[in-house]
Amino acid sequence: MLKKIKVEGMSCAHCSGRVEKILKSIPGVTKAVVNLKVATVEISLDREVNLSVLMAAVSEAGYKVSPLV
Repeated sequence: MLKKIKVEGMSCAHCSGRVEKILKSIPGVTKAVVNLKVATVEISLDREVNLSVLMAAVSEAGYKVSPLV
């Protein structure tokens, strides 16, 4: 499974690494890849994880998050 979210507030490799680490700590997330140019994160899952769980984890770290349609 693949999900994408938009994350505002990331500006460097440290930010993207932090977001990837947060997402990979969630059970079911196998990979998280940040694209800083378009401020998105592509999340690979090995089971269903509610999008709100993914978004809340990143939001709690101080980033503005929204779903990609």
